[in-house]
Amino acid sequence: MTEARPAAATSASLWEREEEVAAITRAVDALCEGRSPSGHLLVLRGEAGVGKTALLAETRRIAENRNCAVWSARGGEALKSVPFNVVRQLLQPALLSLLPEETREYLGDWYDVAGPALGIAEPGEAPADPQGVCDGLVAAVRRLTRRDYPLVMLIDDAHWADQETLRWLAAFVERLDDLSVLVVVARRPGEVRGDAARDLDAIGVAAGQAVTSLSSLTPAAIAGLTRELLGEHADAAFCREVWAVTDGNPYDTVELLAKVRDKELEPSESSAAELRPLNRAARGGGLVDRLEELGIEATRFAMAAAILGGVGISIDEASRLAVMDRDTAVRCAELLRTARILTEPDAATVPAVDGDLEFVHPLIATAVYDNIPPSLRTAWHGVAAKIVTEAGKGLAAASRHLIQVHPEGDQELVEQLRGAAGEHLAVGAPDAARRCLERALAEPPAPDIHARVLYDLGCATLLTAPARTVDHLRTALAMPGLDAEERVQAVYRLSQALLHNDQLEEAVRTVEAEAARLAPGPAKTRLQAVQFMWEGVHAGEATSPGRSEQLAALAAACTGRDNAERALLILRGFDAMTHGENAEEVVEFCDRSLVNGRLAPGLGWTDQEWGIELLMMLSSSYAYTDRLDRADTLFNEALRTYKSSGWSGGHLALAHGYLGLGLRRRGKLKEAEESLRESLRIAERVGRGLPLYWSATCNLVDVLLARGHVEEAWQVSEDYGFGPPYPSTIVLPDPRSVRGRLLIAVGRVTEGVNELEEAEKAAVARGHLNPVMVPWAVDLARALAVVDPVRAARLASDARRQAERFGTDTAIGEALRCAAALETGQRAVRLAHQAVTYLEASPCQYEHAAARIEYGILARSVTEINRGLTLARTCGADGLTRKAEQALDMW
Repeated sequence: MTEARPAAATSASLWEREEEVAAITRAVDALCEGRSPSGHLLVLRGEAGVGKTALLAETRRIAENRNCAVWSARGGEALKSVPFNVVRQLLQPALLSLLPEETREYLGDWYDVAGPALGIAEPGEAPADPQGVCDGLVAAVRRLTRRDYPLVMLIDDAHWADQETLRWLAAFVERLDDLSVLVVVARRPGEVRGDAARDLDAIGVAAGQAVTSLSSLTPAAIAGLTRELLGEHADAAFCREVWAVTDGNPYDTVELLAKVRDKELEPSESSAAELRPLNRAARGGGLVDRLEELGIEATRFAMAAAILGGVGISIDEASRLAVMDRDTAVRCAELLRTARILTEPDAATVPAVDGDLEFVHPLIATAVYDNIPPSLRTAWHGVAAKIVTEAGKGLAAASRHLIQVHPEGDQELVEQLRGAAGEHLAVGAPDAARRCLERALAEPPAPDIHARVLYDLGCATLLTAPARTVDHLRTALAMPGLDAEERVQAVYRLSQALLHNDQLEEAVRTVEAEAARLAPGPAKTRLQAVQFMWEGVHAGEATSPGRSEQLAALAAACTGRDNAERALLILRGFDAMTHGENAEEVVEFCDRSLVNGRLAPGLGWTDQEWGIELLMMLSSSYAYTDRLDRADTLFNEALRTYKSSGWSGGHLALAHGYLGLGLRRRGKLKEAEESLRESLRIAERVGRGLPLYWSATCNLVDVLLARGHVEEAWQVSEDYGFGPPYPSTIVLPDPRSVRGRLLIAVGRVTEGVNELEEAEKAAVARGHLNPVMVPWAVDLARALAVVDPVRAARLASDARRQAERFGTDTAIGEALRCAAALETGQRAVRLAHQAVTYLEASPCQYEHAAARIEYGILARSVTEINRGLTLARTCGADGLTRKAEQALDMW
């Protein structure tokens, strides 16, 4: 059998890797020569010791020979709970080459968002939005990669990367299209579960065909490697036994052959029987036996190194942990280097780290760590935490050790874990915060702070695990320890979690029960406002009898002296708007909730006391009462605030969605479509089925129908599941009305009529009589004009009456448009002219354009049609444009 020898191997682990090296070479060459139209991703999969790290080292060599910049990082089994650990390693070359002021200038708006996660900026006071931090890191790295192009990024042991890095990497590799970057990721198969597994799978999907699974070496390759390292005289039987003992694993083979050399064994058949005992000494108990042969001090030093982590091990920190002086530690380190247990970091394969040593291979680090007696391991983690904090690295850095300490009711440890959780939340790592707080509960906390720890934990898991948050907060509220203000806040957070968990009825009942037990005062007023808020966003029937009357009575006494009263004024305005009460009164309530025309302190878009729902009620009340200037101001302020604060999850999706709603109301349909598509993109990332997802989808379908893009609207409806069952929270505009209009537009008239009749039932049950927000009546009247003209006329008359009660130009104009469509002759012309008069005074240009064209056609006026055509083109209403052009062509 012919032995397979690598053409230009720089490592024994590159035997039989010619195809992989060739693929890497092609990718690097394409990157350097600009032949690749976009960045490229390669994924190397293989078991431990199969040669992934060697291929990354070869990638570095090839890239540096072609003058590429190379960034590299490595996951660590002991460090996978450290947030942003791997991405920080990866960016070190770029960040260290910049002065602090240069970094701030280069990253721009993303500095304050991504900077804390990268450890180059102080975090803000409020918890950072995890999705915003992820997006900020993607943007920051994209900017930095353009500075260091052509760039090769190497990530080793990705299966041990921290969750935050994996989330970033999964997002980053989807956006390589315009970057001169080659990303090479090495990982073991399996190893991880949950979110980490999903992110690694997503990275594999992004790589497509560029995922390489590395296999063990063949007997021929092992024979060639054996003879290269021991001499050509190694006989076939010996070589065959080397392969059998190591199962063709390159790392195990190299380690075994090194021991053969150390023992000065003859590579012949007579020595083959000694190979298995030698191989066992490389891992597990055999490795520990070999380690003990080096002496107690060397063993303690190796164990201390394993506690501190597999890479970046400081001799000073290890000596403190092992309780030995520095000279002894240096001697132990040398012994362990000679024994191929520890080594100095190789700058050619791993990034610069704050440390002097690393384990030769992760398998060795794992074996040493696993063989530390459990009681000693737990105690040393406690000492390591103290060493890390005394070194000024912070509680967050020490938390991976703190969570390993044996529970024994240590209240100082509880406070340290709470502090670490706060640091993690501040940089956008709620999963790490959750681990710290769960460990604090296991201590356990003293009775007087137990409820506070549960409350902290509930807040940390609010967005990521609402069901778990519900349990934590309910338990906290059932225990003593929360003061009056904390208890109110806990009830509010619990109701939020119930809302996110689609338990809206329970959310209402929770705040109602707590409010009932409180004496009159600010706390009771706040909880009453929260109850009315959740009932206000409930799409079902009113959850408490006389709700509107109670709300009106409370709001009547409000002067807006504090935020609880301002919240009640906003809720009263929204309730009046949805019920179709006089629009001027609606606006008056909303205006009274402001301070000098602006949101009050504590009621801002990122303030946590009340949440986004209240402000969206305020904004939409303005939008549906024709005060679009005020609505636009609020919508744009929300978008600016969330972008600058790095909030790019559900809050940003809602901001884009409501901005789209405002643009739709104003008649800027192209801009509305762009904003809503962005809202839907973000909403999909957050999760389908949530209220923000429904809002984006419903508004996008509405805008596409207004533009006349019926087929596209239907496709969006099909792709995104826009249809019954509808969510339990209110969606603006009414989804049943929009769905009914869509069905009629695609020719499914009977289904559309049925849907509009369901919209009527739901609106009547809820008291939603605003004809603009819930426009089922005018669409149903038009649909029934031929088959049931009597009912159609009655519906149009009712819609006009409701519109006049509401009193906005848009509502009255739309009702008149509907009435004109049901009439003929001069009466139709007069009604259409009245519609134009009202809608000309309205800020809603699309409705004005439609009324102008319809009036022009009825009056056979080319001038009016042309005026409507100009408006339609300005709006981007292609359907109206076609209608006007066809009418002009006829004349």
